[in-house]
Amino acid sequence: MVDTADELILIGTSDIAGQLRGKGFPAAELEERKRFGVGWTPTNIMINCLGRIPATPFGPRGDLLLVPVPEGEVTLDPGDGGPIERWFLGDVQELDGAPWACCPRAFLKRALAALEAEAGLHLVAAFEHEFHLAGAHHRGGDSYALSSMRSVARFTRDLLAALRTNGMPADSYLPEYGPRQYEVTVDPAPGLEAADRAVKLREITRSVAERNGLTASFSPVVTRGIVGNGVHIHFSFRTLEGAPATWDPAGPGGLSAPAAAFTAGLLRHAAAIVAVTAPSAISYERLQPNSWSSYWTNLGLRDREALVRICPLPNAPDIDPAPRFNLEFRAADACASPYLALGMLVFAGLEGLRAGLAAPPILDGDPGALDEAERARLGVDVLPRSLDAALDALEADAAARAWLGPVLAEAYLMHKRGEAALMAERNADEMLRLYAEAY
Repeated sequence: MVDTADELILIGTSDIAGQLRGKGFPAAELEERKRFGVGWTPTNIMINCLGRIPATPFGPRGDLLLVPVPEGEVTLDPGDGGPIERWFLGDVQELDGAPWACCPRAFLKRALAALEAEAGLHLVAAFEHEFHLAGAHHRGGDSYALSSMRSVARFTRDLLAALRTNGMPADSYLPEYGPRQYEVTVDPAPGLEAADRAVKLREITRSVAERNGLTASFSPVVTRGIVGNGVHIHFSFRTLEGAPATWDPAGPGGLSAPAAAFTAGLLRHAAAIVAVTAPSAISYERLQPNSWSSYWTNLGLRDREALVRICPLPNAPDIDPAPRFNLEFRAADACASPYLALGMLVFAGLEGLRAGLAAPPILDGDPGALDEAERARLGVDVLPRSLDAALDALEADAAARAWLGPVLAEAYLMHKRGEAALMAERNADEMLRLYAEAY
């Protein structure tokens, strides 16, 4: 019999590449490791999705601590006597315990603290994930079909059980439009917890799939010619006293003044934001017109091709819309660290609140059907069409660089420029294969 003290526990961080990387230690050392964690190296954050470091601003110098957070614990017990998988999410800290300038989780904490201090608002969020399940049976016509649920019933049971036992029960689970494509969403949670849940969900899904002889990939495009995998970030607001703060029946589209200004900030900085929320060389293959994903910088009412969508609610006299009303940011995918992605949304929205921006026009229909002059009048533009273009937009947006801070901005741009250059050497099919394997 294996002594549980000999089991391995890993502490990990979701890095610039959106990968969970870390170090392990024997379970017997857990109490000691809760205080000081494990040693970490600045350049580790420059490892890209291919496991390479094209460039680093840190070189071989520096030492950090990767410290577990109690709410970041995950335990996956297959229940068959096999190895138990156990790990913690962690904060990357300086040796004196201060947050490291490039810690993605600390970046989101900083954004949420600014929103609370300056606007008196708490953000609530949920990440809606789509993924591809290689090895699952498929037949034509399986989109949204019971047959797609039946063919992976054991995987689904194990996944929902793993999510529930780790404190994040599924809100919904369904077979999606694409072949072998599924979607899973967990309940909304306060901002930092929502991002923690997104990191956990991806790794739990991959682990459960592997134990069922399948491979789950969250890559934004797995195969050419089929619909891609997005991550849709739902968000709403509450006051510091806990009252709903997103809904106003007198506001445009039902938006409260703070929600409207926040959304206007998102649209104003959209080109820079997507460099972080859609950060791969193939992310922009998914962000195409007339493909049920974002292409324009618009606010839409119940429009699944808008950059930001005002989500519908049941229209019943006994239902209060205020606590349920939410918006959805649709130009994100799982190549992004949830901490960086949500942090960018919060900082961009806060810029809109600081400036007191008015509600953006709510479009009802395809912006592509409007002429260029009308789109310009409405403030609607095309999102960047490549990772390089998005990185150019991020570099040109002084406010967005300031949100990241000089150290993280330099590291992020260097990391992603290197990834774009490496992928430019690959043909389209090889790129898709590499990203599908990585994510």
